[in-house]
Amino acid sequence: MPIKQISATELKTRIQHEPNLFLLDVREPNEFQYARIENSTLIPLNQIPQRLGELNPQQEIVVICHHGIRSRQACIYLVNSGFENITNLTGGIDAWSCDCDSSVPRY
Repeated sequence: MPIKQISATELKTRIQHEPNLFLLDVREPNEFQYARIENSTLIPLNQIPQRLGELNPQQEIVVICHHGIRSRQACIYLVNSGFENITNLTGGIDAWSCDCDSSVPRY
């Protein structure tokens, strides 16, 4: 199943023009506390099935993790759960730190 992808630089541009873009971070709380994209929402990957009701299936959701692997798993799960407008951040928070915001720590 093809999952839509977005690069960190494309996401930065989208955030500047669409401040209400929903950013879903699926990393663990300690990772999120250490490094995150401003205004992103944390729901760890293993909690998504129980917390689906917190997400709007009509809203575009960009999914974020460390390097893009867990977020891709979350994207597949969300699409299979009826969400239609799901996009994966290629390279994850690491790419964001390298390409967009060096103040976000790498780990």
